[in-house]
Amino acid sequence: MQATLLRALISALVLASPALAGAPDAGRFWDATPVRARFALRHGDVSSRLRVATASVLPGETLELAARDRAGAPLALRVTGAGGLRETPAGGWTFSAPSRPGLQRLRVASPEAQDEIALNVFVLVPREQLTHGRLHGYEIGRYPASAVVQGARVDPPPGFIEVTAQNADTLVSPHFRLKQFLCKESAEFPKYVLVDARLLGKLEALLDALHQHGIPAHSLEIMSGYRTPAYNREIGNSTTFSRHLWGDAADVFVDESPRDGRMDDLDGNGVVDARDAEVLYSLADALDRDPPEDWSIGGAGYYAANDAHGPFVHVDVRGHTARW
Repeated sequence: MQATLLRALISALVLASPALAGAPDAGRFWDATPVRARFALRHGDVSSRLRVATASVLPGETLELAARDRAGAPLALRVTGAGGLRETPAGGWTFSAPSRPGLQRLRVASPEAQDEIALNVFVLVPREQLTHGRLHGYEIGRYPASAVVQGARVDPPPGFIEVTAQNADTLVSPHFRLKQFLCKESAEFPKYVLVDARLLGKLEALLDALHQHGIPAHSLEIMSGYRTPAYNREIGNSTTFSRHLWGDAADVFVDESPRDGRMDDLDGNGVVDARDAEVLYSLADALDRDPPEDWSIGGAGYYAANDAHGPFVHVDVRGHTARW
């Protein structure tokens, strides 16, 4: 249902609107695409043009919303879809999260750009509700205490997105759904997850890069997204500060033809091996060297196949480059 509504929105706003094609001051705005809007939306400390964007806030927390054109000039906004919305004197908006965790769907429109963005705001379950490493029966484990890691302060996450059978299929960006980022441990609903909005922007940019290089991919298979500290130890990973634990890393591969749960033959040599992961890795590396406007740089590494999995690539948004 949500995907159908998104396609209808794109058709109405981008593909079938003569007003957009001849909009005044068109040079102020980006070209509209099925994935990206004509303006940039800033929510909190993240800027994005994705037509479906995601933000996370604690109960009672205030999220600031602002829009910019291509030159960085502010744009007036119109925001609807939930209570707790207020327009600011500067033309932006604030959203005050309710006390109850859950999903709030906002519609953010720029009359000047004649375009809009669907913003999914997940109100988190606070970390303080963890009891003996479990959140409402779901095993998460224990996060390390705050520390400075590679020159940056790393704190335990403030809270977690609650995933239910009803919201698991929610689009968190144009090509990715909430359920794709769940930890692989077996558990009943509700489950809990972290998804960094900057990672979503990077994954969408990686998809763009694949398309530009003539590689068909409707999405990326996420072999591993969020990992709980408990699951991270269970699979033998001794990295205390793995970026997967904070929801800003993903192990991905292309699985289009055939759909077999393994990496495709990206280099076209008739064999699926580490060289196909190198193709995907090279695209991720190039993105960090010339980043688009709506995600941050981070780590990238590629892995060969073993008995448990095919070749894959790790990407993250740790804020500085790391390669392996």
